[in-house]
Amino acid sequence: MTALSSIQTPRAVAARLSESLSKAPRQLFIGGKHVDALSGRTFATTNPATGEELCQVAHAGPEDVDLAVKAARRAFEDPAWRRMSAMDRSMLLYRLADLIERDAHELAVLECLDNGKPATLTRLVEIEGSIKTFRYFAGWPSKFGGETLPVSPRGGLQILNYTTREPVGVAALIVPWNYPMSMAAWKIAPAVAAGCAVVLKPAEQTPLTALRLAELALEAGFPAGIINVVTGFGDAGAALVEHPGVDKVAFTGSTEVGKAIVRASTGNLKKVSLELGGKSPQIVLPDADLSAAAASIAQGIFFNQGQTCTAGSRLYAHEAVYDELVEAIAGHARALKIGNGLDEDVNFGPLISEEQWNQVSGYVEIGVNEGARVLTGGARPSGLDNGYFFEPTILGDAQAGMRVVREEIFGPVLSALSWKDADQLIAEANNSDFGLSAGIWTNDIKSAHRIAGAVKAGSVWINCFNLVDPATPFGGFKQSGWGREHGRQAMELYSETKSVWVNLT
Repeated sequence: MTALSSIQTPRAVAARLSESLSKAPRQLFIGGKHVDALSGRTFATTNPATGEELCQVAHAGPEDVDLAVKAARRAFEDPAWRRMSAMDRSMLLYRLADLIERDAHELAVLECLDNGKPATLTRLVEIEGSIKTFRYFAGWPSKFGGETLPVSPRGGLQILNYTTREPVGVAALIVPWNYPMSMAAWKIAPAVAAGCAVVLKPAEQTPLTALRLAELALEAGFPAGIINVVTGFGDAGAALVEHPGVDKVAFTGSTEVGKAIVRASTGNLKKVSLELGGKSPQIVLPDADLSAAAASIAQGIFFNQGQTCTAGSRLYAHEAVYDELVEAIAGHARALKIGNGLDEDVNFGPLISEEQWNQVSGYVEIGVNEGARVLTGGARPSGLDNGYFFEPTILGDAQAGMRVVREEIFGPVLSALSWKDADQLIAEANNSDFGLSAGIWTNDIKSAHRIAGAVKAGSVWINCFNLVDPATPFGGFKQSGWGREHGRQAMELYSETKSVWVNLT
């Protein structure tokens, strides 16, 4: 692949990429080289907007994972990496960010082809977000260290005690299909900034930008083996988690798989961090700016076709504003331009797969059977018979006990509930297995802070929603995960603390 001018249309770029992709299967990236799976197996990755095959991709098995982990271990233990200065590590990250920026237009279209989200939004969110992430963590190697501590030893000894932060070793990074490029960046950037070597396992639905990212890392000057990519299915992910040569697992995905990873990691007691599911509440008080709230709530549930862990899928609107607010959100839903993300006026693409389409459609049916009403959407858009398109949907008259209120749908479906008692509201908002995020809409600053303090969620947005930044921690309470990504907390996930005692007596 080559860098392409940003003046080219997404369809023109897609035509060139498709031609390149069709020439040969995409290989694994191990030890700085493209290699076939040892079994010779491949699998198809498809375009969700058309259902058509994009290309064949190497199908890694446990034996390929073993090679990747061993390559990462060799690279990690190589003195050229272990003794590399903090500033030199920073420069590698900066160069990688620059290369992503150089190829941003191509990467956005590649992600659109593989994931389905509109190329214009992918360019703005995923690619720019990845550039920002790598540049942010490029600043950490020279600033992440230990400290000198005052201690009080027995016997009057004069002791110098200090701590160091050392890389944990080989990290297995398993990322989902909903934000393939940015989720890879969220994990690779702090891991290599801390001095680790990594094996990245992208979702089988969206392997293409992960492989391209590994190529760019080699071009940036990263030593061979520091960043490896194995493409495949659950058996490859399981082999990574269970491998005794892996010291740390970082996973973003479903809660069910997260629990399986915890169980599988006990062999050598790997460090584990998990960013899992969500069922985020949007809480609207009667004094809120309804116009601003409606626009942001619509964006919070319908962006990326609702395939977002933080999607604001539960609306709690005060009964005094419920009808007006829900109709305003429905207006935003109806105004979305649905179609192939290569068309520049499209801002709502397909779901990732037929399996996901069936899941979302099934939940809408469940909601109706439980007594909810479809206020807008709820079906395949007219005229879009190919691909996995599903209309942005609002279910009105939802009740707390309904499955569409309790369970993560992972699609463009908003369950709307009304409330009148503040204490009951907070209890219902917290009545969830998840605690990833929440939105609060009010002009009453006291109420805003009181509710923010009472809601059990890792991120709380007041009069805004779904803002993330590599400088601030991101993660969840309860079954939404373990640990925090971004900021210093992410660096800590990929490091060990060593305490050193020196007798100066």
